Amino acid sequence: MSQQTPAGGQWNARTAPGDAPRSGGGVASGGTVFAAVLLTVSGALAVLQGIAAIAEDDVYARIGSYVFEFDLTAWGWIHLVLGIIIVVTGVGLFKGANWARVAGVGLAGLSMIANFLWLPYQPWWALAILAIDVFIIWALCAGWSHTAD
Repeated sequence: MSQQTPAGGQWNARTAPGDAPRSGGGVASGGTVFAAVLLTVSGALAVLQGIAAIAEDDVYARIGSYVFEFDLTAWGWIHLVLGIIIVVTGVGLFKGANWARVAGVGLAGLSMIANFLWLPYQPWWALAILAIDVFIIWALCAGWSHTAD
């Protein structure tokens, strides 16, 4: 049995009394907002990280010998472009776009790979961003609605 709520959502017989109705789109849910905030902050930090790497080659120094040794300016451009795309995806998540959820999972995965390869330049920073990316993927996948509109 299903009823229309004043907000436009649907109540059904399986809905618990404290549950909020689903409105079918628009504003994102709590886990998605959490992921959107983390994604936007992570993207903004990647943009700043990229700008710092592009501006001066002596800002970052490689620590030890590492298999994945790339040019620092190239890494700066990778972080800059990836960060801009991540920020745009975070804004899409705030608006509740379904494409942004899929893109957010993929971009968080790409960010994890980029920051793993970034370990010889800023190990603690890269580990912190890796942890943030894990939470982004978890939050986006845990709150995924499998119902068709």
